Amino acid sequence: MKILIVLTSHDQLGNTGKKTGFWLEELAAPYFVFQDAGAQLTLASPKGGQPPLDPASSAPDALTAATTRFNADPAALAALASTHKLAEMNIANFDAVFYPGGHGPLWDLAADPASIALIEAAFAAGKPVAAVCHAPGVLRDVRAPSGEPIVNGKSVTGFTNSEEAAVGLTDVVPFLVEEMLKAKGGHYSKADDWAVHVVRDGLLITGQNPASSAAAATQLLECLA
Repeated sequence: MKILIVLTSHDQLGNTGKKTGFWLEELAAPYFVFQDAGAQLTLASPKGGQPPLDPASSAPDALTAATTRFNADPAALAALASTHKLAEMNIANFDAVFYPGGHGPLWDLAADPASIALIEAAFAAGKPVAAVCHAPGVLRDVRAPSGEPIVNGKSVTGFTNSEEAAVGLTDVVPFLVEEMLKAKGGHYSKADDWAVHVVRDGLLITGQNPASSAAAATQLLECLA
């Protein structure tokens, strides 16, 4: 079982002067769900190398058992420091793809030709794709063979408008995940802010927020089983 984890390379939070990137829990929790199930993991990002970590995700109030374990795992840290270049990845070499969130993907992965092509190829090959929190934003320009948006008619979730408002970034992000998914024809659902909520529709698995990361990863494993 081989799983590709795709991370952002974008580190600027709009024009705020602040840093962003990937959210640590959204990598760490799935990483160990997959690893503990015996999966072989490959990490990739548009630029390769060390992806930028959203500094807020390593603040004391954001730390979890999974992030603590990740930060203490030399092999995990080494894999993160040397991600492969996304454009060099071939879906034929993997059984599934997982996208952690953080705000970074809204800027780079949502429009990245290699990411779009990878997801389209995954669905064409009958391989599942999972994305959590802001990462469902990577589906924005992905299309089905019919030419329709890949999320059109599918049950999906992702970071909510109210969660974005709660972190004060509604006017900073390039687009709102909830609004985009609805505009593309997705059947969007959500739980209370910060509650666990994962939706699976065929090969597509989406999670609402950081708390949904492990559950989304578990759903991906069940899809592979």
